[in-house]
Amino acid sequence: MGESRHSVVHRRDGGFQPSERAYARTVTDTTVDKTTERTAVEFWFDPNCPWAWMTSRWVGDVAEHRDLDVTWKVMSLFVLNEDQDIPEDYRKRTEAGQIYPRIVTAARLRLGQDIVKPLYDALGEHIHHRQEKDPAQVVPAVLAELGLDADLLDYAWTDEVDQAVRASHQDGIERVGQDVGTPVIAVEGTAFFGPVISPAPKGQEALDLWDGVVAVAKYPGFFELKRSRTVGPIFDTTA
Repeated sequence: MGESRHSVVHRRDGGFQPSERAYARTVTDTTVDKTTERTAVEFWFDPNCPWAWMTSRWVGDVAEHRDLDVTWKVMSLFVLNEDQDIPEDYRKRTEAGQIYPRIVTAARLRLGQDIVKPLYDALGEHIHHRQEKDPAQVVPAVLAELGLDADLLDYAWTDEVDQAVRASHQDGIERVGQDVGTPVIAVEGTAFFGPVISPAPKGQEALDLWDGVVAVAKYPGFFELKRSRTVGPIFDTTA
């Protein structure tokens, strides 16, 4: 989520570089499905993050025009920050926020990958568009909306699926290194953090941004391009 070590730690500028193994994977691997000609994309998100939500709306729009096959995966702001020196109030928020990655993971483990995106969409509507703050109300409402088993709620309040959450998180973060945040995207063998955008572009603007981001990220020596944010998350509630 793009903020520096001197404020809320969503992105950390500690100078750490990806491991050689992670760097080699971003440069040399290919994720293009040669059989279907669809481009395989992986998108790691924490449902709590408004910036990841914004980026996910953009990727969803692009997918309709670029024939992307997007696999949606959780990462965790709690795991990202658990060993960091962060403000106590933010630490408490990340601890409480574990509920959402847990419920998505529990649903995936029970029902399969296809449930992840609908569940993320429904959670985001409540969390970001409606600005509902209480997970104890949000999660049951979302499960009911999607017709999912109410007992999935039990996993939100325990650590039973935490190992699976951490495995998904590590899979994403190892692609880009520890000094970034959410979201992480991998496409055509290239993984990158972000982009951090507001509002999410649509139509041709969305496609132009996609082409540009993928193009610069493919260059092996490209690591960072940044400017200060001048707006907060601008949600399009009609999306």
